[in-house]
Amino acid sequence: IKMQQFVVDIAKYARSIDSTFIIIPQNGPELAFEKMNPNGKLKTDYIDAIDGIAVEDLFYDHKPKVDQYRLEMLRKLKAKKQIMFSDFILETDAIENVKKQSDKEGFLFYPRVKTNEHYREIPTNIPNENANDILKLSDAKNYLYLINPIDLRTKYMFMKAIAATNYDMITIDLFYNDVPLTAAEVAKLKIKANGGKRLIISYVNIGAAENYRYYWKRNWQINDPVWIKKKYAGYDEEFYVQFWHEDWKKIIYGNPDSYIKKIVDAGFDGAFLDNVEAYYFLYNK
Repeated sequence: IKMQQFVVDIAKYARSIDSTFIIIPQNGPELAFEKMNPNGKLKTDYIDAIDGIAVEDLFYDHKPKVDQYRLEMLRKLKAKKQIMFSDFILETDAIENVKKQSDKEGFLFYPRVKTNEHYREIPTNIPNENANDILKLSDAKNYLYLINPIDLRTKYMFMKAIAATNYDMITIDLFYNDVPLTAAEVAKLKIKANGGKRLIISYVNIGAAENYRYYWKRNWQINDPVWIKKKYAGYDEEFYVQFWHEDWKKIIYGNPDSYIKKIVDAGFDGAFLDNVEAYYFLYNK
């Protein structure tokens, strides 16, 4: 329930500055339901706060494996919100099968092959590529998720590689080498190579603190400050936080130095909220 309110508050703040700002939480689709019960009613204020829902590894996680529990939730939500998913697919010949499942459901699909588990590459094949102007999330037919572009070693290479694509929606980090992208740079990325308009969305981790971000203090550690609670398994630079704590909320939104304000100021069309399911790992693992 606290995460539901956190997302709602982030959306309210962002839209107080930019009324068309897009909010996309990743994972935790249960948050869209009252009392997080997928068999119950939709949680209206949360639904109103978001434009889409992203999940990972829905039909394929290293191998074919349909997550029926989440799929049923997403089917209930797709009439109201754009659904997108990124699956880690080791066999490239399986991508077409997952795409067929995606198209049947009306979802957006981003495939990650064996060298791209952590969103570092730009795939050459774009599902449902088009030259349409994409003015809102529901217009999109595909998306790129690129938050670890370690092979694009300069900002020039990074900007040029993205500009050369025809993706409808692109999720990237606000920062390149710890320096925020400028509004002019983001504006350049909003035009597809074929001339169509597209959406540029900024990644932001709202459920875990990252020790390489501008807000991190060198002496911070688990329980100091008190809201840094737990290591994030598999990611040495991340720590689950008490996301309801006022100090963390101030880092994320509500003031001129907050993460969301920086994203809005840089001209992004919206924010991609990662680790909204942090509540689960804080309490159950």
